[in-house]
Amino acid sequence: MILHTEFEYFGANYGTHYMMQLRTMVCSLGLLAACSGPAKNARPYAEPKVADVIAKLAAARARIHSFNAESVMDYWLGKDRLKGTVLVMGTPGAKVRFNALSPAGDAPIMDMACNGQDFALVDIQNNCTLAGPCNADSIAQLLRVPMTPDDFFYLAMGQTPVLNNGADVTGKVTWDASAGVERVELTAAAGSQTLVIDGKDGHWDIRKSELRDAAGKMIWSVENTDFDELTDASGAKFRLPNKTRFQSPSEKADLLVDWQDRTVNQPITDDKFQLTPPAGLPMCGSKAAPGAATK
Repeated sequence: MILHTEFEYFGANYGTHYMMQLRTMVCSLGLLAACSGPAKNARPYAEPKVADVIAKLAAARARIHSFNAESVMDYWLGKDRLKGTVLVMGTPGAKVRFNALSPAGDAPIMDMACNGQDFALVDIQNNCTLAGPCNADSIAQLLRVPMTPDDFFYLAMGQTPVLNNGADVTGKVTWDASAGVERVELTAAAGSQTLVIDGKDGHWDIRKSELRDAAGKMIWSVENTDFDELTDASGAKFRLPNKTRFQSPSEKADLLVDWQDRTVNQPITDDKFQLTPPAGLPMCGSKAAPGAATK
């Protein structure tokens, strides 16, 4: 005797109807996740590849030619940790200038400039100076976070440099549906980098960027929050964070920056990055660029 299943006996139409009734019953009991419709925080655009992310980040950096900002920083000056207003300006090509004002008033207590090749720092509060090549150690004189001047330039504008300039980099892009962000992992011979990017609503906000060396040691970590829109003189729009946190465990650094007034892509002449320390000042006792600091 041949036994027929219920679906076979009553035909395909009954089977389809039966399955729809069953699904309705299960959904009513909340037992089937797919019943709720589209997944919460589904990626609102096509899945990007690693090359797509690198190209998009490069295009965003290329739009920024200069910045001029007033900020409130919790920073280091020699052995002293201070919180106060710091004026910052920069352009690509290792050109940045920091002018820290006294927490007690508007008088400057520190002036530092990278001119594309060399740096000079005048610690007015302690009446001393440093000088040497402009590199990651130069920026660490003030921020206690070792990063190149150009890395700081882009990070200050809410963008990020990319590991090994994107060359010979592999990795993966994962959508975090619970947070609604892309988590990007990049690797190269030089080390690794992780990114957290918020691409909702047509934005491409860099929420976090973390760089590690080939041994896995963290070089720096940067987090951005409270993004806002700024328009330059040409009408181009930029998404910038109002708050940035720089960290470097090796330097025990945790720098908080509250960005105030900012302008983007305004012309800045090269003389703004030239600083000649007063003659006769002694060398500061803080850490200098290796073998490069001079009186």
